[in-house]
Amino acid sequence: MTDESTVAPVPRPAAEPAAAPRNTRAQIRQPLLLALVLACGILVGANPFRASEQNPDGTARGYLKFKEILSYVDRDYVDSVDAEALSDYAITRMLERLDPHSVFIPARQQQQASAFLQSDFDGVGVEFNLFHDTVTVVSPLSGGPAELAGLQPGDRILAVDGVAVSGVRISTEQMFGKLRGPRGSSVQLLVQRRHQSKPMTVAVNRNRIPNSSVDVAYMLDNETGYIKVSRFASGTYDEFKQALGDLRRQGLTRLVLDLRGNPGGYLDRATKLADEFISGTKKLVYTEGKGDQYDTQTYSRTLGEFEDGPLVVLVDEGSASASEVVAGALQDHDRALVVGRRTFGKGLVQQPIALNDGSELRLTIARYYTPSGRSIQKSYRSGAEAYEKELTRRMQHGEYFHADSIHFADSLRYRTDRGRTVYGGGGIMPDLFVPRDTSAYSAYYTRLQSHNLIREFALNFFQDHRDELEAMRFEQFNTSFRISDTQLQALTVKANHDGIPNDVAGLRRCTALLRNQLKAHIARSAYGKTAYYQVLREQDHELQQAFHAVTDGNGSLMQGITLKQ
Repeated sequence: MTDESTVAPVPRPAAEPAAAPRNTRAQIRQPLLLALVLACGILVGANPFRASEQNPDGTARGYLKFKEILSYVDRDYVDSVDAEALSDYAITRMLERLDPHSVFIPARQQQQASAFLQSDFDGVGVEFNLFHDTVTVVSPLSGGPAELAGLQPGDRILAVDGVAVSGVRISTEQMFGKLRGPRGSSVQLLVQRRHQSKPMTVAVNRNRIPNSSVDVAYMLDNETGYIKVSRFASGTYDEFKQALGDLRRQGLTRLVLDLRGNPGGYLDRATKLADEFISGTKKLVYTEGKGDQYDTQTYSRTLGEFEDGPLVVLVDEGSASASEVVAGALQDHDRALVVGRRTFGKGLVQQPIALNDGSELRLTIARYYTPSGRSIQKSYRSGAEAYEKELTRRMQHGEYFHADSIHFADSLRYRTDRGRTVYGGGGIMPDLFVPRDTSAYSAYYTRLQSHNLIREFALNFFQDHRDELEAMRFEQFNTSFRISDTQLQALTVKANHDGIPNDVAGLRRCTALLRNQLKAHIARSAYGKTAYYQVLREQDHELQQAFHAVTDGNGSLMQGITLKQ
Protein backbone atom coordinates (compact mmCIF):
# COMPACT_ATOMS: atom_id res chain seq x y z
CA MET A 1 0.00 0.00 0.00
CA THR A 2 1.60 3.21 -1.13
CA ASP A 3 0.47 6.55 0.19
CA GLU A 4 1.42 9.67 -1.72
CA SER A 5 1.59 11.38 1.66
CA THR A 6 4.17 8.98 3.09
CA VAL A 7 7.71 8.65 1.81
CA ALA A 8 10.24 6.32 3.37
CA PRO A 9 13.78 7.51 3.99
CA VAL A 10 16.10 7.20 1.02
CA PRO A 11 18.29 4.15 1.56
CA ARG A 12 21.99 4.35 0.96
CA PRO A 13 23.71 1.43 -0.76
CA ALA A 14 23.47 -1.63 1.48
CA ALA A 15 21.01 0.19 3.70
CA GLU A 16 20.50 -0.69 7.31
CA PRO A 17 17.28 -2.19 8.66
CA ALA A 18 14.05 -0.34 8.33
CA ALA A 19 10.42 -0.64 9.13
CA ALA A 20 7.30 0.73 7.60
CA PRO A 21 4.04 1.23 9.44
CA ARG A 22 2.71 -2.14 10.52
CA ASN A 23 0.01 -2.23 7.84
CA THR A 24 0.59 -5.75 6.58
CA ARG A 25 2.00 -7.18 9.81
CA ALA A 26 4.95 -9.37 10.52
CA GLN A 27 5.20 -11.26 7.25
CA ILE A 28 6.30 -8.27 5.18
CA ARG A 29 8.02 -6.47 8.03
CA GLN A 30 11.37 -8.20 7.59
CA PRO A 31 11.96 -7.15 3.94
CA LEU A 32 10.90 -3.62 4.76
CA LEU A 33 13.28 -3.55 7.69
CA LEU A 34 16.10 -3.28 5.16
CA ALA A 35 15.59 0.43 4.52
CA LEU A 36 15.02 2.10 7.90
CA VAL A 37 17.01 4.30 10.12
CA LEU A 38 19.06 6.46 7.76
CA ALA A 39 17.19 9.72 8.19
CA CYS A 40 16.51 9.21 11.87
CA GLY A 41 17.94 10.29 15.18
CA ILE A 42 18.44 13.83 13.97
CA LEU A 43 19.49 16.34 16.60
CA VAL A 44 17.53 19.60 16.47
CA GLY A 45 18.90 22.85 17.80
CA ALA A 46 22.52 21.77 17.89
CA ASN A 47 25.34 24.25 17.51
CA PRO A 48 26.20 25.26 13.92
CA PHE A 49 28.73 22.97 12.29
CA ARG A 50 32.26 24.34 12.51
CA ALA A 51 35.47 23.29 10.84
CA SER A 52 37.55 20.91 12.93
CA GLU A 53 40.60 22.15 14.76
CA GLN A 54 41.71 18.65 15.75
CA ASN A 55 43.97 17.94 12.78
CA PRO A 56 43.98 20.84 10.28
CA ASP A 57 47.16 19.72 8.51
CA GLY A 58 45.86 16.19 7.94
CA THR A 59 42.56 17.51 6.68
CA ALA A 60 44.29 19.85 4.23
CA ARG A 61 46.58 17.08 2.92
CA GLY A 62 43.65 14.72 2.43
CA TYR A 63 41.65 17.38 0.60
CA LEU A 64 44.50 18.27 -1.75
CA LYS A 65 45.24 14.61 -2.48
CA PHE A 66 41.62 13.89 -3.40
CA LYS A 67 41.38 17.04 -5.52
CA GLU A 68 44.58 16.13 -7.37
CA ILE A 69 43.48 12.57 -8.12
CA LEU A 70 40.02 13.64 -9.25
CA SER A 71 41.58 16.22 -11.58
CA TYR A 72 43.86 13.62 -13.16
CA VAL A 73 40.97 11.19 -13.65
CA ASP A 74 38.78 13.86 -15.18
CA ARG A 75 41.53 15.09 -17.53
CA ASP A 76 43.48 11.98 -18.52
CA TYR A 77 41.42 8.83 -17.92
CA VAL A 78 40.91 6.83 -21.11
CA ASP A 79 37.12 7.08 -21.02
CA SER A 80 34.83 9.98 -20.25
CA VAL A 81 33.78 10.07 -16.61
CA ASP A 82 31.22 11.86 -14.48
CA ALA A 83 33.48 13.56 -11.95
CA GLU A 84 30.58 14.59 -9.73
CA ALA A 85 29.23 11.05 -9.58
CA LEU A 86 32.70 9.75 -8.72
CA SER A 87 32.97 12.32 -5.95
CA ASP A 88 29.58 11.30 -4.53
CA TYR A 89 30.68 7.67 -4.58
CA ALA A 90 33.95 8.44 -2.83
CA ILE A 91 32.18 10.43 -0.12
CA THR A 92 29.70 7.60 0.46
CA ARG A 93 32.49 5.03 0.82
CA MET A 94 34.45 7.33 3.14
CA LEU A 95 31.48 7.72 5.49
CA GLU A 96 31.05 3.94 5.61
CA ARG A 97 34.38 3.82 7.47
CA LEU A 98 32.93 5.96 10.27
CA ASP A 99 29.67 4.38 11.42
CA PRO A 100 26.51 2.90 9.88
CA HIS A 101 24.47 6.09 10.20
CA SER A 102 26.66 8.90 8.86
CA VAL A 103 25.30 9.34 5.35
CA PHE A 104 25.68 11.57 2.31
CA ILE A 105 22.47 12.40 0.41
CA PRO A 106 23.00 13.67 -3.15
CA ALA A 107 21.05 16.75 -4.18
CA ARG A 108 18.74 14.73 -6.44
CA GLN A 109 17.64 12.60 -3.47
CA GLN A 110 17.64 15.23 -0.75
CA GLN A 111 14.04 16.35 -1.22
CA GLN A 112 12.70 12.82 -0.99
CA ALA A 113 14.81 12.10 2.09
CA SER A 114 13.61 15.24 3.83
CA ALA A 115 9.97 14.46 3.02
CA PHE A 116 10.12 11.65 5.57
CA LEU A 117 10.33 14.24 8.35
CA GLN A 118 7.92 16.79 6.91
CA SER A 119 4.40 17.18 8.24
CA ASP A 120 2.90 18.18 4.90
CA PHE A 121 3.65 18.51 1.18
CA ASP A 122 2.08 19.76 -2.05
CA GLY A 123 0.27 17.08 -4.04
CA VAL A 124 -3.07 15.56 -5.03
CA GLY A 125 -3.75 13.53 -1.86
CA VAL A 126 -4.24 9.99 -3.08
CA GLU A 127 -3.22 6.60 -1.75
CA PHE A 128 -2.31 4.26 -4.59
CA ASN A 129 -0.89 0.85 -5.27
CA LEU A 130 0.67 -0.89 -8.25
CA PHE A 131 -1.36 -3.88 -9.47
CA HIS A 132 0.09 -5.60 -12.55
CA ASP A 133 2.02 -2.48 -13.58
CA THR A 134 -1.11 -0.36 -13.25
CA VAL A 135 -1.44 2.51 -10.79
CA THR A 136 -4.67 1.89 -8.88
CA VAL A 137 -6.29 4.32 -6.44
CA VAL A 138 -6.70 2.68 -3.04
CA SER A 139 -8.23 5.72 -1.38
CA PRO A 140 -8.31 9.48 -1.99
CA LEU A 141 -7.54 11.53 1.09
CA SER A 142 -10.76 12.73 2.68
CA GLY A 143 -11.38 16.33 1.64
CA GLY A 144 -8.22 16.36 -0.49
CA PRO A 145 -7.86 17.49 -4.11
CA ALA A 146 -8.22 13.97 -5.56
CA GLU A 147 -11.49 13.33 -3.71
CA LEU A 148 -12.84 16.76 -4.64
CA ALA A 149 -12.02 16.00 -8.29
CA GLY A 150 -14.07 12.80 -8.07
CA LEU A 151 -11.42 10.05 -7.87
CA GLN A 152 -12.69 6.83 -6.31
CA PRO A 153 -11.11 3.68 -4.86
CA GLY A 154 -10.36 1.27 -7.68
CA ASP A 155 -9.84 3.92 -10.35
CA ARG A 156 -6.88 3.03 -12.55
CA ILE A 157 -4.62 5.91 -13.55
CA LEU A 158 -3.53 5.31 -17.13
CA ALA A 159 -1.65 8.57 -17.83
CA VAL A 160 -0.47 11.72 -16.08
CA ASP A 161 -0.37 14.90 -18.15
CA GLY A 162 -0.50 12.78 -21.30
CA VAL A 163 2.38 10.49 -20.31
CA ALA A 164 1.46 6.82 -19.90
CA VAL A 165 1.96 5.33 -16.43
CA SER A 166 0.10 2.06 -17.01
CA GLY A 167 1.92 -1.00 -18.29
CA VAL A 168 5.31 0.75 -18.35
CA ARG A 169 6.77 -0.57 -15.08
CA ILE A 170 6.73 2.81 -13.39
CA SER A 171 8.26 2.92 -9.92
CA THR A 172 6.60 4.27 -6.82
CA GLU A 173 9.16 7.10 -6.65
CA GLN A 174 8.49 8.07 -10.27
CA MET A 175 4.75 8.20 -9.56
CA PHE A 176 5.37 10.39 -6.52
CA GLY A 177 7.24 12.80 -8.77
CA LYS A 178 4.38 12.98 -11.25
CA LEU A 179 1.64 13.52 -8.66
CA ARG A 180 3.44 16.05 -6.54
CA GLY A 181 4.01 19.63 -7.60
CA PRO A 182 3.54 23.26 -6.56
CA ARG A 183 0.38 24.14 -4.70
CA GLY A 184 -2.24 25.52 -7.08
CA SER A 185 -0.85 23.78 -10.15
CA SER A 186 -3.07 21.38 -12.09
CA VAL A 187 -2.43 17.81 -13.21
CA GLN A 188 -4.45 15.92 -15.83
CA LEU A 189 -5.15 12.26 -15.00
CA LEU A 190 -6.47 9.78 -17.54
CA VAL A 191 -8.58 7.42 -15.43
CA GLN A 192 -10.25 4.11 -16.24
CA ARG A 193 -13.18 3.35 -13.94
CA ARG A 194 -14.58 -0.12 -13.54
CA HIS A 195 -17.73 -0.89 -15.57
CA GLN A 196 -17.11 2.17 -17.78
CA SER A 197 -16.15 1.47 -21.38
CA LYS A 198 -14.01 4.56 -21.98
CA PRO A 199 -11.36 6.32 -19.88
CA MET A 200 -12.10 9.81 -18.60
CA THR A 201 -9.86 12.79 -18.00
CA VAL A 202 -9.85 14.22 -14.49
CA ALA A 203 -8.20 17.57 -13.70
CA VAL A 204 -6.83 17.76 -10.13
CA ASN A 205 -5.59 21.00 -8.58
CA ARG A 206 -2.72 20.29 -6.22
CA ASN A 207 -2.93 21.57 -2.65
CA ARG A 208 -1.20 21.23 0.71
CA ILE A 209 -1.53 17.62 1.93
CA PRO A 210 -0.99 16.64 5.58
CA ASN A 211 1.69 13.99 6.05
CA SER A 212 0.55 12.53 9.34
CA SER A 213 2.94 10.64 11.59
CA VAL A 214 0.20 9.54 14.00
CA ASP A 215 -1.21 6.67 11.97
CA VAL A 216 -4.27 6.05 14.09
CA ALA A 217 -5.82 6.86 17.46
CA TYR A 218 -8.94 5.17 18.79
CA MET A 219 -10.43 3.59 21.90
CA LEU A 220 -9.83 -0.13 22.45
CA ASP A 221 -12.58 -0.14 25.06
CA ASN A 222 -14.40 2.47 27.12
CA GLU A 223 -11.24 3.39 29.07
CA THR A 224 -8.25 2.22 27.01
CA GLY A 225 -6.85 4.37 24.23
CA TYR A 226 -4.49 3.32 21.47
CA ILE A 227 -2.16 5.67 19.55
CA LYS A 228 0.26 4.53 16.86
CA VAL A 229 3.15 6.89 16.02
CA SER A 230 4.99 5.90 12.83
CA ARG A 231 7.90 8.39 13.06
CA PHE A 232 8.94 11.61 14.81
CA ALA A 233 8.43 14.24 12.13
CA SER A 234 8.09 17.99 12.43
CA GLY A 235 4.38 17.82 13.31
CA THR A 236 4.37 14.66 15.42
CA TYR A 237 4.08 16.30 18.82
CA ASP A 238 1.13 18.48 17.80
CA GLU A 239 -0.59 15.50 16.17
CA PHE A 240 -0.05 13.41 19.27
CA LYS A 241 -1.38 16.11 21.59
CA GLN A 242 -4.53 16.41 19.51
CA ALA A 243 -5.03 12.64 19.37
CA LEU A 244 -4.48 12.24 23.11
CA GLY A 245 -6.87 15.10 23.88
CA ASP A 246 -9.55 13.56 21.66
CA LEU A 247 -9.21 10.21 23.42
CA ARG A 248 -9.27 11.83 26.85
CA ARG A 249 -12.61 13.38 25.94
CA GLN A 250 -13.84 9.90 25.01
CA GLY A 251 -12.98 8.59 28.47
CA LEU A 252 -9.35 7.49 28.22
CA THR A 253 -7.82 6.55 31.59
CA ARG A 254 -5.11 4.16 30.28
CA LEU A 255 -3.10 4.11 27.08
CA VAL A 256 -1.24 1.82 24.69
CA LEU A 257 1.42 3.79 22.76
CA ASP A 258 2.50 1.84 19.68
CA LEU A 259 6.06 2.56 18.50
CA ARG A 260 6.53 -0.65 16.52
CA GLY A 261 8.34 -0.03 13.27
CA ASN A 262 9.01 3.61 14.23
CA PRO A 263 12.48 4.43 12.84
CA GLY A 264 12.89 7.68 14.79
CA GLY A 265 13.24 11.21 13.51
CA TYR A 266 13.59 14.53 15.32
CA LEU A 267 14.94 14.02 18.81
CA ASP A 268 13.22 17.05 20.30
CA ARG A 269 9.79 15.84 19.15
CA ALA A 270 10.45 12.53 20.86
CA THR A 271 11.45 14.13 24.16
CA LYS A 272 8.45 16.47 24.10
CA LEU A 273 6.20 13.45 23.66
CA ALA A 274 7.92 11.61 26.53
CA ASP A 275 7.48 14.73 28.68
CA GLU A 276 3.70 14.29 28.37
CA PHE A 277 3.99 11.17 30.53
CA ILE A 278 6.68 12.07 33.06
CA SER A 279 6.01 14.39 35.98
CA GLY A 280 8.36 16.82 37.67
CA THR A 281 11.86 17.61 36.44
CA LYS A 282 13.47 14.34 35.40
CA LYS A 283 16.18 13.60 32.87
CA LEU A 284 14.78 12.24 29.60
CA VAL A 285 17.95 11.77 27.56
CA TYR A 286 21.48 13.12 27.31
CA THR A 287 24.01 13.21 24.48
CA GLU A 288 27.80 13.17 24.51
CA GLY A 289 30.01 14.08 21.56
CA LYS A 290 33.59 15.11 20.89
CA GLY A 291 34.56 17.65 23.52
CA ASP A 292 31.46 19.33 24.85
CA GLN A 293 30.12 21.01 21.72
CA TYR A 294 27.26 18.54 21.30
CA ASP A 295 26.79 17.52 24.92
CA THR A 296 23.18 18.08 25.93
CA GLN A 297 20.83 17.11 28.73
CA THR A 298 17.07 17.16 28.27
CA TYR A 299 14.66 17.18 31.21
CA SER A 300 10.91 16.95 31.60
CA ARG A 301 9.56 20.43 32.24
CA THR A 302 5.91 20.79 31.25
CA LEU A 303 2.77 19.58 32.98
CA GLY A 304 1.94 16.61 30.77
CA GLU A 305 -1.42 15.50 29.49
CA PHE A 306 -1.06 11.95 30.90
CA GLU A 307 1.41 11.87 33.79
CA ASP A 308 -0.64 9.35 35.74
CA GLY A 309 -2.54 6.26 34.71
CA PRO A 310 -1.51 2.90 33.24
CA LEU A 311 0.73 3.18 30.18
CA VAL A 312 2.10 0.48 27.90
CA VAL A 313 4.63 1.12 25.11
CA LEU A 314 4.72 -1.39 22.25
CA VAL A 315 8.10 -1.86 20.54
CA ASP A 316 9.80 -4.30 18.20
CA GLU A 317 12.99 -4.73 16.22
CA GLY A 318 11.88 -1.94 13.88
CA SER A 319 11.69 0.63 16.70
CA ALA A 320 14.82 2.74 16.48
CA SER A 321 16.55 5.95 17.48
CA ALA A 322 14.08 8.55 18.78
CA SER A 323 11.49 5.87 19.51
CA GLU A 324 14.11 4.13 21.66
CA VAL A 325 14.67 7.43 23.48
CA VAL A 326 10.98 7.50 24.42
CA ALA A 327 10.84 3.84 25.44
CA GLY A 328 14.11 4.10 27.38
CA ALA A 329 13.07 7.21 29.32
CA LEU A 330 9.70 5.75 30.26
CA GLN A 331 11.29 2.46 31.27
CA ASP A 332 14.11 4.04 33.29
CA HIS A 333 11.63 6.14 35.25
CA ASP A 334 9.30 3.13 35.71
CA ARG A 335 6.54 5.15 34.10
CA ALA A 336 5.47 2.57 31.51
CA LEU A 337 5.54 -1.13 30.86
CA VAL A 338 7.49 -1.80 27.65
CA VAL A 339 5.97 -4.71 25.72
CA GLY A 340 7.15 -6.50 22.60
CA ARG A 341 10.66 -7.40 21.43
CA ARG A 342 14.13 -5.87 21.68
CA THR A 343 14.41 -2.65 19.71
CA PHE A 344 16.81 -1.98 16.84
CA GLY A 345 19.67 -0.44 18.80
CA LYS A 346 20.51 2.96 17.31
CA GLY A 347 22.02 5.41 19.77
CA LEU A 348 23.89 7.74 17.42
CA VAL A 349 22.76 11.29 16.71
CA GLN A 350 23.13 12.86 13.25
CA GLN A 351 23.54 16.55 12.48
CA PRO A 352 22.06 17.51 9.06
CA ILE A 353 24.54 19.76 7.20
CA ALA A 354 23.37 21.43 3.98
CA LEU A 355 26.07 21.52 1.31
CA ASN A 356 26.49 24.16 -1.39
CA ASP A 357 25.19 22.01 -4.28
CA GLY A 358 21.93 21.14 -2.52
CA SER A 359 23.15 17.81 -1.20
CA GLU A 360 23.24 17.02 2.50
CA LEU A 361 25.63 15.39 4.94
CA ARG A 362 24.09 13.73 7.98
CA LEU A 363 27.08 13.30 10.25
CA THR A 364 27.12 11.43 13.54
CA ILE A 365 28.08 14.01 16.14
CA ALA A 366 27.10 12.37 19.44
CA ARG A 367 25.81 9.32 21.24
CA TYR A 368 22.64 9.47 23.25
CA TYR A 369 22.05 7.83 26.62
CA THR A 370 18.91 7.01 28.56
CA PRO A 371 18.41 8.58 32.02
CA SER A 372 20.02 5.59 33.78
CA GLY A 373 23.13 5.95 31.61
CA ARG A 374 22.42 3.25 29.04
CA SER A 375 23.83 3.52 25.54
CA ILE A 376 21.36 1.81 23.23
CA GLN A 377 23.69 1.70 20.21
CA LYS A 378 24.52 -1.87 19.23
CA SER A 379 28.05 -2.72 18.16
CA TYR A 380 29.25 -1.96 14.64
CA ARG A 381 32.87 -3.01 15.17
CA SER A 382 32.54 -5.98 12.80
CA GLY A 383 31.85 -3.73 9.83
CA ALA A 384 28.93 -2.51 7.78
CA GLU A 385 27.94 -5.87 6.33
CA ALA A 386 27.69 -7.54 9.73
CA TYR A 387 25.77 -4.56 11.09
CA GLU A 388 23.25 -4.72 8.27
CA LYS A 389 22.64 -8.42 8.90
CA GLU A 390 22.25 -8.12 12.66
CA LEU A 391 18.46 -8.39 12.60
CA THR A 392 18.72 -11.49 10.44
CA ARG A 393 21.07 -13.02 13.01
CA ARG A 394 18.56 -12.26 15.75
CA MET A 395 15.97 -14.30 13.89
CA GLN A 396 18.41 -17.13 13.18
CA HIS A 397 19.33 -17.30 16.87
CA GLY A 398 15.67 -17.52 17.86
CA GLU A 399 15.52 -14.13 19.55
CA TYR A 400 12.22 -13.20 17.92
CA PHE A 401 10.60 -16.25 19.47
CA HIS A 402 12.28 -16.89 22.83
CA ALA A 403 13.31 -14.29 25.40
CA ASP A 404 15.98 -16.59 26.85
CA SER A 405 17.85 -16.41 23.53
CA ILE A 406 18.87 -12.85 24.42
CA HIS A 407 21.94 -12.28 26.57
CA PHE A 408 23.47 -9.07 27.92
CA ALA A 409 26.88 -8.58 29.50
CA ASP A 410 26.86 -7.88 33.24
CA SER A 411 29.00 -4.81 32.56
CA LEU A 412 26.00 -3.26 30.77
CA ARG A 413 23.66 -3.59 33.74
CA TYR A 414 21.82 -0.48 34.96
CA ARG A 415 19.02 0.33 37.40
CA THR A 416 15.70 2.09 36.96
CA ASP A 417 14.33 4.57 39.49
CA ARG A 418 12.75 1.73 41.44
CA GLY A 419 15.83 -0.46 41.26
CA ARG A 420 14.82 -2.80 38.46
CA THR A 421 17.64 -4.18 36.31
CA VAL A 422 17.86 -3.01 32.70
CA TYR A 423 20.62 -3.39 30.15
CA GLY A 424 22.36 -1.22 27.58
CA GLY A 425 24.50 -2.03 24.59
CA GLY A 426 21.94 -3.00 21.97
CA GLY A 427 18.39 -1.69 21.99
CA ILE A 428 15.69 -1.51 24.64
CA MET A 429 14.73 -4.90 26.05
CA PRO A 430 10.99 -5.00 26.85
CA ASP A 431 9.68 -5.70 30.33
CA LEU A 432 7.17 -8.13 28.84
CA PHE A 433 8.45 -10.17 25.90
CA VAL A 434 6.00 -11.10 23.14
CA PRO A 435 7.30 -13.58 20.57
CA ARG A 436 6.66 -13.01 16.90
CA ASP A 437 3.74 -15.16 15.79
CA THR A 438 4.54 -16.73 12.43
CA SER A 439 2.24 -19.74 12.71
CA ALA A 440 -0.11 -18.42 10.01
CA TYR A 441 2.55 -17.24 7.56
CA SER A 442 2.74 -19.97 4.95
CA ALA A 443 4.73 -19.68 1.73
CA TYR A 444 1.40 -19.47 -0.09
CA TYR A 445 0.42 -16.38 1.92
CA THR A 446 3.79 -14.80 1.15
CA ARG A 447 3.25 -15.29 -2.57
CA LEU A 448 -0.24 -13.76 -2.37
CA GLN A 449 1.25 -10.74 -0.61
CA SER A 450 4.18 -10.34 -2.98
CA HIS A 451 1.82 -10.29 -5.96
CA ASN A 452 -0.44 -7.71 -4.25
CA LEU A 453 -3.38 -10.07 -4.73
CA ILE A 454 -4.85 -9.59 -1.25
CA ARG A 455 -5.20 -5.84 -1.67
CA GLU A 456 -6.36 -6.15 -5.27
CA PHE A 457 -9.04 -8.71 -4.38
CA ALA A 458 -10.26 -6.58 -1.46
CA LEU A 459 -10.45 -3.47 -3.63
CA ASN A 460 -12.42 -5.30 -6.33
CA PHE A 461 -14.76 -6.68 -3.67
CA PHE A 462 -15.36 -3.17 -2.34
CA GLN A 463 -16.17 -1.89 -5.82
CA ASP A 464 -18.63 -4.73 -6.45
CA HIS A 465 -20.39 -4.21 -3.10
CA ARG A 466 -19.86 -0.50 -2.58
CA ASP A 467 -23.49 0.50 -2.10
CA GLU A 468 -24.28 -2.16 0.51
CA LEU A 469 -21.02 -1.54 2.38
CA GLU A 470 -21.52 2.22 2.53
CA ALA A 471 -25.10 1.70 3.71
CA MET A 472 -23.72 -0.26 6.69
CA ARG A 473 -22.16 1.36 9.73
CA PHE A 474 -18.62 0.21 10.48
CA GLU A 475 -19.62 -1.22 13.85
CA GLN A 476 -22.14 -3.45 12.10
CA PHE A 477 -19.60 -4.42 9.45
CA ASN A 478 -16.95 -5.25 12.05
CA THR A 479 -19.20 -7.52 14.09
CA SER A 480 -21.10 -9.26 11.28
CA PHE A 481 -18.98 -9.28 8.12
CA ARG A 482 -16.87 -12.37 7.42
CA ILE A 483 -14.92 -13.47 4.37
CA SER A 484 -16.66 -16.62 3.20
CA ASP A 485 -15.12 -19.86 1.96
CA THR A 486 -16.53 -19.02 -1.48
CA GLN A 487 -14.67 -15.72 -1.50
CA LEU A 488 -11.43 -17.41 -0.41
CA GLN A 489 -11.88 -19.91 -3.22
CA ALA A 490 -12.36 -17.04 -5.68
CA LEU A 491 -9.07 -15.56 -4.46
CA THR A 492 -7.24 -18.85 -5.02
CA VAL A 493 -8.68 -19.08 -8.54
CA LYS A 494 -7.43 -15.54 -9.26
CA ALA A 495 -4.04 -16.43 -7.79
CA ASN A 496 -3.79 -19.56 -9.91
CA HIS A 497 -4.58 -17.49 -12.99
CA ASP A 498 -1.71 -15.16 -11.99
CA GLY A 499 0.76 -18.01 -11.72
CA ILE A 500 0.45 -18.97 -8.05
CA PRO A 501 -0.43 -22.69 -7.91
CA ASN A 502 -3.07 -23.93 -5.47
CA ASP A 503 -1.68 -24.96 -2.09
CA VAL A 504 -4.34 -26.55 0.09
CA ALA A 505 -2.12 -26.95 3.14
CA GLY A 506 -0.68 -23.43 2.77
CA LEU A 507 -4.15 -21.94 2.45
CA ARG A 508 -5.40 -23.83 5.49
CA ARG A 509 -2.49 -22.52 7.56
CA CYS A 510 -3.08 -18.87 6.67
CA THR A 511 -6.89 -18.88 6.44
CA ALA A 512 -7.57 -16.90 9.64
CA LEU A 513 -4.92 -14.31 8.79
CA LEU A 514 -6.09 -14.10 5.19
CA ARG A 515 -9.69 -13.49 6.22
CA ASN A 516 -8.52 -10.74 8.56
CA GLN A 517 -6.32 -9.07 5.94
CA LEU A 518 -9.05 -9.10 3.31
CA LYS A 519 -11.61 -7.73 5.75
CA ALA A 520 -9.21 -5.01 6.90
CA HIS A 521 -8.47 -3.82 3.36
CA ILE A 522 -12.18 -3.80 2.50
CA ALA A 523 -12.81 -1.75 5.65
CA ARG A 524 -10.06 0.67 4.61
CA SER A 525 -11.76 1.39 1.29
CA ALA A 526 -15.25 1.61 2.81
CA TYR A 527 -14.63 3.32 6.18
CA GLY A 528 -11.08 4.71 6.29
CA LYS A 529 -7.74 4.12 8.00
CA THR A 530 -9.02 3.81 11.58
CA ALA A 531 -11.40 1.04 10.54
CA TYR A 532 -8.48 -0.75 8.89
CA TYR A 533 -6.51 -0.83 12.14
CA GLN A 534 -9.53 -1.81 14.20
CA VAL A 535 -10.04 -4.89 12.04
CA LEU A 536 -6.32 -5.78 12.13
CA ARG A 537 -6.47 -5.82 15.90
CA GLU A 538 -8.17 -9.24 15.75
CA GLN A 539 -4.95 -10.89 14.53
CA ASP A 540 -2.49 -8.51 16.23
CA HIS A 541 -1.23 -10.71 19.05
CA GLU A 542 1.28 -8.14 20.29
CA LEU A 543 -1.43 -5.50 20.66
CA GLN A 544 -3.63 -8.03 22.42
CA GLN A 545 -0.84 -8.71 24.93
CA ALA A 546 -0.35 -4.97 25.45
CA PHE A 547 -4.09 -4.50 25.98
CA HIS A 548 -4.20 -7.25 28.60
CA ALA A 549 -1.15 -5.78 30.34
CA VAL A 550 -2.58 -2.27 30.55
CA THR A 551 -6.07 -3.40 31.63
CA ASP A 552 -4.81 -5.95 34.17
CA GLY A 553 -2.33 -3.52 35.71
CA ASN A 554 -4.86 -1.87 38.04
CA GLY A 555 -2.84 1.33 37.99
CA SER A 556 0.42 -0.34 39.08
CA LEU A 557 1.91 -1.76 35.92
CA MET A 558 5.46 -1.99 37.17
CA GLN A 559 4.72 -3.92 40.35
CA GLY A 560 6.29 -7.36 40.17
CA ILE A 561 7.67 -6.87 36.67
CA THR A 562 11.16 -8.24 36.07
CA LEU A 563 13.24 -7.84 32.95
CA LYS A 564 13.25 -10.86 30.66
CA GLN A 565 16.75 -11.82 29.69
